[in-house]
Amino acid sequence: MDIILGLIAIVAVIGLAMLMSSNRNGIPFKGIGIMILLQLLITWFMFNTEIGRIIIESIAVVFEKLIEFGREGVEFVVGGIAMTNPDDPNVFFFDVLLIIIFFATILSVLTYLKVLPLLIKYVGGALSKITGLPKIESFNAVNSMFFGQSEALIAIKSQFHRITENRLYIVSASAMGSVSASIIGAYMTMIPAEYVLVAIPLNMFSALIVASIIAPPDVSDEDDDVDVNEVSGAKSIFEAMANGAMDGGKIALIVATMLIAFLASLELVNFIVSAIIPGQTLESILGIILVPITF
Repeated sequence: MDIILGLIAIVAVIGLAMLMSSNRNGIPFKGIGIMILLQLLITWFMFNTEIGRIIIESIAVVFEKLIEFGREGVEFVVGGIAMTNPDDPNVFFFDVLLIIIFFATILSVLTYLKVLPLLIKYVGGALSKITGLPKIESFNAVNSMFFGQSEALIAIKSQFHRITENRLYIVSASAMGSVSASIIGAYMTMIPAEYVLVAIPLNMFSALIVASIIAPPDVSDEDDDVDVNEVSGAKSIFEAMANGAMDGGKIALIVATMLIAFLASLELVNFIVSAIIPGQTLESILGIILVPITF
């Protein structure tokens, strides 16, 4: 029964995406089928083979170590600040958002050393050949799996001159289907690592599938080439680190201000809803409306 419901859900999501498609004739059905097959293969490999288990454990160790490095820098700057609730000392801005600065620095250095440009060209190219999607979109999706939405977009900012509206939508949607590496680490403290890590590529492919249906890319050969020359304006590795830190700091502040604005607005809406319908909130109403499609 679970398999049948899963298949119905896949058909329903693809059907809704087709209704919203800007060009139904341009939908890459072959690539979509390949990505669904890859999702099934990844799930089977990671959960049913010893090699898959070893890969998951190794990746988890790497993420935990990187987050640990990032927290050392955060602790040096903000360590010792009194917390509002001593029983729950975790502060989202310090423990999650400020880690973005460290990962943005890593990305900037890797870009300066031409590591990321090579990944853009070859990893993106390989995924592009498999799925039929353009290279920039393919690379951004892979990069987003590891570094999250905000940090990954930094890596392709030098490629934006090639992106049309449909391609920008795919880039944004695939990035939105990912989470920051620091948040992945937080999830691992609540959920078994294997489920978190397997969900990362599955989310990437799901986002690419839906985005490719809604906004099918139409790319000429010259626009499907990734420019890997002079992607970093830094003159030294130290300047690259500084540039990455500045970019990461801006992103952390932007995310923080957006969270403040939207969460506060949600509370305002809930206050109005509860005044009209006592005991109800926007979340509870949406939960009632959407419950038929959750199973």
